[in-house]
Amino acid sequence: MKLFIVLLLFGLYSGVSAEEGDRLPNKCEVCKFLTVELQEALERTGRSKEVLEVGEVLDTGKRRRKIKYNTSETRLTEAVDNICEGILQYSVHAERPGSLRYAKGTSQTMTTLKNLVGKGVKVDLGMPYELWDEPSAEVTDMKKQCETMLEQYEDVVEDWYFHHQDQRLENFLCEKHILKTSEQECLKEVWKGDMGTKGGAEQEEKTHDAGEL
Repeated sequence: MKLFIVLLLFGLYSGVSAEEGDRLPNKCEVCKFLTVELQEALERTGRSKEVLEVGEVLDTGKRRRKIKYNTSETRLTEAVDNICEGILQYSVHAERPGSLRYAKGTSQTMTTLKNLVGKGVKVDLGMPYELWDEPSAEVTDMKKQCETMLEQYEDVVEDWYFHHQDQRLENFLCEKHILKTSEQECLKEVWKGDMGTKGGAEQEEKTHDAGEL
């Protein structure tokens, strides 16, 4: 019976992977998670009351200019720095559809397989156990695409930061500047909670937020 369970779970795990590809993330997914990571990085510093002094004190006696950190270019630069490294914290949750397959934390399938290993059941995924938690090829590719996209649209991000923060970053960057209308499908996908978990299917629909998964 134990062997049958392992084979069934492995078939589910590998079957979903085969059906989806080991597919590379599309442009919509890359933009979506780039904005999630950048928005979260900015929110962590948004309430700072720090004041920065900029400029040099000249012989004329001109004083250095003071600006608020939370509206400064310094805050944006620090948020953007290594922002795509955060993508490597994601895992592929093969049991979820579309862009929702990318989320932080261990997938239900992988958690089940690890629990079986912990009980002494032999599970073979075609890779050493110590590599199970390493970023997948999909996630690594998303990180690379994120870096390229950020470099290409740096001016757009700066324009949003200084002039358009009344708009959601996802809408301003992805919908208005990067994606064609036909490429925006993943932006409509919402997280409803894991189906099959207590209360999961009854949760209120909301925009996918990787930080809480």
